[in-house]
Amino acid sequence: MHRFTNLKLWFTIWSCVCFLMQDLQGQDKDSRPSPPLKATAVLNGNEISIAYSGPSVKGREIWGSLVPYDKVWRTGANENTTISFSKPVMIEGKKLPAGTYGLHSIPSKNEWIIIFSNDSKEWGSFKYKQEHDALRVTVKPQAAEFQEQLIFAIDKAGNDKAKVVLAWEKVKIAFNIENAN
Repeated sequence: MHRFTNLKLWFTIWSCVCFLMQDLQGQDKDSRPSPPLKATAVLNGNEISIAYSGPSVKGREIWGSLVPYDKVWRTGANENTTISFSKPVMIEGKKLPAGTYGLHSIPSKNEWIIIFSNDSKEWGSFKYKQEHDALRVTVKPQAAEFQEQLIFAIDKAGNDKAKVVLAWEKVKIAFNIENAN
């Protein structure tokens, strides 16, 4: 009888844990303080998509504080920010195969390292590993008009070229994308 009671207790605890996990997963992501957003474009048949959560400034100091300098950042909030290409591309002149990548960055005052990681399903940058990088490029941050909520935009520059722009607070960074031949 003792084993049956322990089994029953274990089953009750397990059921509660499963119920709570299901409830958390079922939360409306749109009601989060940093809601899920998406930027998309098509370059001559190449579907490009950036999925991210957009945090807001809310009076906070962002660069060098909320987002520390010289440390890997998930480049957004909540789950991993991802970028997808249906065909191979050139990023700042460097080839990147088609696929979905975790989009991380290492911001600093004078330059940013943009990271395309093969680990696209991690939660944020907590388990980031440099050895899983597919590509890294370096870009210069620019001063910009104030932007309360982090946004990504894909600005097309013809059929085969675009510029991905991230703007938040008073900083803007951009990197060039071109369809690979």
